[in-house]
This record gives sequence, C-alpha cells and structure tokens, in this order.
Amino acid sequence: MTRSIVHSDQAPKAIGPYSQAVRTGDTVYLSGQTPLDPATGELVTGDIAVQTRRVFDNLAAVCAAAGGSLGDLVRVGVYLTDLGNLATVNGIMAEYCQQPYPARSTIQVSALARGAQVEIDAIMHLPG
Repeated sequence: MTRSIVHSDQAPKAIGPYSQAVRTGDTVYLSGQTPLDPATGELVTGDIAVQTRRVFDNLAAVCAAAGGSLGDLVRVGVYLTDLGNLATVNGIMAEYCQQPYPARSTIQVSALARGAQVEIDAIMHLPG
C-alpha cells in the first residue's frame, strides 16, 4: 500500500520530526494539533475555548489538504491538561463535528507542547 504525506500551509508546521498527516489507502492519520497559529507558529492567546477552536481549525485545514473534512473523521483523541475543561471542549466539538460523531478518547495529561491546554489527533476515512 502506498503512503503519502499530507501538508497544509493553513495549519502549523510540524514542531518535531513528524508529518501533519499521512495517508495510506483510504485512511488518513492526522498528527496531534495544538492551538498554534499557522501564520506565526506561536500558541494562540486565550482560554480553553479559543485554544480548542484553533485546534479544530488546524485539523480542518489538514483534512482539507487530504481531500476530506472534519465530517470524514472516524476517531479523535483529545488530550487535556485539565479535565475540568471537558464540557467546553465538548460544546466546541459539537459546533465543528456533526452526528454521527467520530469515536473518541479523552485523556488528561500533565503537560502539552508549548504550554497548550488541549491537543487533538484524529483518523479520517476517505472512500477510494
């Protein structure tokens, strides 16, 4: 099966040795997105709502570069530094994703890159 790298200038550049996404067949594996501004590479300023919206905007840009959309996501992983922010993240996810929602895991972590409060990775399915 061939493997192709997906890149979008509308999402932040990788801050380490990884690709924004990798497509193999009908499946696209999206690396975790943090709330970095694609233009500056800096963490957006604001609360968990501002950060979560930036993360979903970044994910949407990578999905589009792969030929899909957030509606094609089949699984997401949400990483939060404070599970007390889960209700806010859930509300914003419901704005960006429609039913049927993708499968999801949510994990509290002690820290995220560059001081982010949220990171989300995903798997997208694009029928041939």
